[in-house]
Amino acid sequence: MSRALVLLAVLATTGCALIQRANSNFWELERGPSSQAPDPATTPEAVVQVYAARTVGWRGLFAVHTWVALKPNGATEYTRYEVIGWRVDHGAPAVRVNRMGPDDHWFGDRPELLVNLKGESAEALIPRIEAAVAAYPYHRSYRIWPGPNSNTFTAWIGRSVPELRLKLPPTAIGKDFLPGGAVAGTTPSGTGVQLSLFGLGGLAVGWEEGIEVNLLSLNFGVELKSPALKLPMAGRLGPS
Repeated sequence: MSRALVLLAVLATTGCALIQRANSNFWELERGPSSQAPDPATTPEAVVQVYAARTVGWRGLFAVHTWVALKPNGATEYTRYEVIGWRVDHGAPAVRVNRMGPDDHWFGDRPELLVNLKGESAEALIPRIEAAVAAYPYHRSYRIWPGPNSNTFTAWIGRSVPELRLKLPPTAIGKDFLPGGAVAGTTPSGTGVQLSLFGLGGLAVGWEEGIEVNLLSLNFGVELKSPALKLPMAGRLGPS
């Protein structure tokens, strides 16, 4: 009973915060740095980071937006890669570069740091990540649901560079959209396999992801490595 009450309290708190943000004017919400990306002036080594933050408006009740930030060894600034749907239907590219800072708040939501690599391990992966960005098959396409969207892009990078061990949250709607209409592939972390029907339904089993069931792009599941429950809207409920 006590666990159920805690779960209800978490869901209620999360829901109230998301509803309040959804009802706000997005252009007035915080978009400054979240102080999670190391300062290039004092961090000469390479850095690779992946972030997730709740999307803008009512979609934030269900989904997050994800992106990748890179800083090669000795570089004085980061390069941020992400997919954004705004004006793609008017010819704008889906993949945007340096639209915002590497760790900026996403319209009022402080991003969650999903991957944080530094030094030689990061430096070795940067060329492969940049190659995956260039090879992304939907540079001119965007669809909010079920994909290809921003999370399809980040999942593509994870599958292309499994050394990232990228575990996307269950609220990363679009991560299960497998490019080319494939019905089977690896999970974004590269530690498991998944079946997917155009991102609308499927099953994923992986060491990092645990077990996930996709119903109309809503993910339900459990993690086994670090025990946690996965639910639509609420996301991952368990220890970090």
